[in-house]
Amino acid sequence: MDFNLENPLPFSHDETHLDTISPLFNIETYHMPSQTYLQNLKNSDFHINIREATISIILQISHPFDNPFLSYLAINYLDRFICFHSLSESKPWILRMIAVSCVSLALKMRKTEYSVTDIEQDGGTIFDIETIKRMELLILGGLKWRMRSITAFAFINFFVSMFKFKDLPLQQALKARATEIILTAQNEIKILPFKPSIISASALLSASHELFPLQFSCYKSAILNCSYVHKNDLLSCYNVTQEIAKEGYESILEMVSSTSTPVNVLDLQMSWSSDNEPIEEHTLLNAISSSSSGRQDNLTKRRKIIIHDNT
Repeated sequence: MDFNLENPLPFSHDETHLDTISPLFNIETYHMPSQTYLQNLKNSDFHINIREATISIILQISHPFDNPFLSYLAINYLDRFICFHSLSESKPWILRMIAVSCVSLALKMRKTEYSVTDIEQDGGTIFDIETIKRMELLILGGLKWRMRSITAFAFINFFVSMFKFKDLPLQQALKARATEIILTAQNEIKILPFKPSIISASALLSASHELFPLQFSCYKSAILNCSYVHKNDLLSCYNVTQEIAKEGYESILEMVSSTSTPVNVLDLQMSWSSDNEPIEEHTLLNAISSSSSGRQDNLTKRRKIIIHDNT
C-alpha cells in the first residue's frame, strides 16, 4: 500500500471517525524526537547547527523532485534518527550521507518514479548505492522500522471535520494554508516538543485566524473541547505557529498593500460592489486561491534561500 502522510496506517481509511483516529493519537509519541534530543537542541548550538546543516542538504537534494512532502518526510526521519545516534562530530560527508539516505528512504516510502540513483550528489563526496543502503539500514534500525510516520498531516481531516464546513472549496483553502504552516514549522526547533496532533490543530487554528476571523472563536472552542487535545499544549503550540504564520502572512500583506485586493475571507465577505450586492462566491474563492499561490511562492523562495546560503 502506498504511504500517504494524511492516511499513514493501512486500517485508517476514514480519518474523521473516532474508531480509526484513536490509534493514531495512541501511538503518535512513538514518532516524535526524544526528550534528550530536544534538550540537546535547547542547550547546545552545536546540535542546532548539525540539524540545520543536514536539513539544508536534504532540501537541496530534494529540490529537483519538486515535492515538499518528500523533504518533510526525510526531515522527520532525520530528527527521529539522530535522537538515538548523536553525532559527536560534524564532518560534512557524514551529514551528506545521512541526508542522502533519509531522502532515499522517503522516496521509497512515497513510491515515486524516482529512486536513489536520481538523487543529485553534487558539491561533496559521492556515495555508491551499497554505501547508501548500509546507511539506510542503520537509520531503519534507529527508527525501529517505523517508517509510516505519524505526522501532523495525519490529523488534519479529523480536526477539519469539527469545523462543519458546508463549502468544500473553503475547506480546501483552510487545509492548504494549514499545510503551508506545517511544512514551514518543521524547521523551527520550537515546534519539535509538541505532538503531531497538537501541531496539526495549531496550524489549522492559525490558518482559520487568517482566513475566517469571524468564525475563529468557534473553531478554537471546538478543538479545545476535543478529548484528545491537551489545552495548555495547544495554546503554547498555537503561539509558535502564529509566529511562523505571521511571517508568511506579512509577505502577502506587502504583496497586496498597493492594490484593493482583500487579504482575507473576512475582508472579502465585507466587500461590497457599487450597487451594494455581496461579492460573488467565485470571486471569493479565486482570491483565496490567489493568496494561497502567493504564499506558496514565498515558501519556495525561502527554501531556495536556505539552499543557496548553505551550498
